[in-house]
Amino acid sequence: MSVLPTPALAHLPPGEYGSFAAGFSHPLFGLDHILAMVAVGLWASQQGRRALWVVPAAFVALMLAGFGLALLAVPLPAVEPMILASTIVLGLVVAMAVKLDLRLCAALVGLFALFHGHAHGGELGAAGAATFSLGFALATALLHGAGVGLGLLVGRMGPLMGTSGLAVSRGLGALTAGAGLILALG
Repeated sequence: MSVLPTPALAHLPPGEYGSFAAGFSHPLFGLDHILAMVAVGLWASQQGRRALWVVPAAFVALMLAGFGLALLAVPLPAVEPMILASTIVLGLVVAMAVKLDLRLCAALVGLFALFHGHAHGGELGAAGAATFSLGFALATALLHGAGVGLGLLVGRMGPLMGTSGLAVSRGLGALTAGAGLILALG
């Protein structure tokens, strides 16, 4: 637990580091955010084809919409529990290799994205909204890209390790869901 950031050190202050850096760091300093973002990419890689970009793009777009709702002071219920739920549910869909129509995949990740974006809006503080949102959107897209890349890599490397790439990906999903459950209970 000592390697996890403490609340006082969880995010970069925009006055010292700038709004972009504060926004960029926001998803990178929360284990729940990291796990969910990478899971989005892993799930997109399991879906294949157009999902490789549509699913992450839907997440980023609806995350920005959630950020906008927070800026407009439109409340969303249970923001933090929904973020934790996103980690568990996205981990489970990866673990079970759930195949859905692309629109349903985008809708599911988009639902969770609204809550992630709303949380980012609640952390805006003294940061400038435009550069802060650009920072967290870029960091989120990079985490999605890491998940897609990881999913594609294990798909190719799995047979070399004596297993299917899907089995490795599913294992990563199970670990993500388990970590989300631990975060939710702890």
